Amino acid sequence: MRIGMPLPYSGSFVETVDQLPDYHAAGLGIVYVAEVYGFDAVSQLGFIAAKVPGLEIASNILPIYTRTPALLAMTAAGLDHVSGGRFTLGLGASGPQVIEGFHGVRYDAPVGRTREIVEICRQVWRREKLEHAGPHYRIPREGGLGKPLKLINHPERGRIPILIAAMGPKNVELAAEVAEGWAPFFFRPEGFQEVWGASLASGFSRRAPELGALDVVVPVPVAIGDGTEALLEFARPQFALYIGGMGAKGKNFYHDLATRYGYGAQADRIQELYLAGRKEEAAAAVPADLLRSTALVGPASWVAERLAALDEAGVTTLSIQPFDRTHAERVKTIETLAGLLP
Repeated sequence: MRIGMPLPYSGSFVETVDQLPDYHAAGLGIVYVAEVYGFDAVSQLGFIAAKVPGLEIASNILPIYTRTPALLAMTAAGLDHVSGGRFTLGLGASGPQVIEGFHGVRYDAPVGRTREIVEICRQVWRREKLEHAGPHYRIPREGGLGKPLKLINHPERGRIPILIAAMGPKNVELAAEVAEGWAPFFFRPEGFQEVWGASLASGFSRRAPELGALDVVVPVPVAIGDGTEALLEFARPQFALYIGGMGAKGKNFYHDLATRYGYGAQADRIQELYLAGRKEEAAAAVPADLLRSTALVGPASWVAERLAALDEAGVTTLSIQPFDRTHAERVKTIETLAGLLP
């Protein structure tokens, strides 16, 4: 198990990057940069690659609708080159609000598009002449003037790791089948088999041996020490936002996940309150057990127990969100957590 960390996509990005060498020395192995509707992730990943040698970098995620498949492949090859083979291409569907509301692109067929993009990327990285005839992408364009081309440059690696952010059954199945990594959200060791076990098993049954073991990347709030449990209250607004506000009724992946974990009535209440603008009440309605079981917050002995449970569930990378307020405290948390890893 290794330690990763997402970097903020607003605010103090440059300042955070200046702190990364200390985090890397303390035990941080990889950083993730998201892309929503702020600065693009690619320029920031290139900045990190230059500033912090040795630290792995990953997009988590680049939305599949915002670039052509060939551009995604070129971008990944470029970042892998400037980082010396330290890049992981994290892909995901994002959501209709960002894709249609900000990019003006139709949000459709996320599973099918992702499968084709993975195939196209790997074809580009192998420097084959790019030819693809799928239901969503046809390269070269039929009836056009272009002929098949292959990548001019020689990639650092012939197969760059691909990480797929997925929560729905079909997307999770796809990640287990074709990707090097899978990034779920609100992951609980308790009940994850009931939620995702069948999808993972189905995907694994068709997984190519050369892909190796699946890297399971799980986001976790972290605070280690006596008396830290109260800090879980700071996670309530995020849970309320995702369960209650990320989409309309019937179109919210996170609400569906909470329901599949057994919190259906609570998820309905959170959503009702949040969509009515009663955000503080929605946050207060988030079950304490859901908060605690998806975090590493508490005394070192409790955190060690939770790490063992995550390890047993197959988690290989922790994408930590420290509750610490200072740089020195975050360094200490990473060092402490590194010492507790199974």
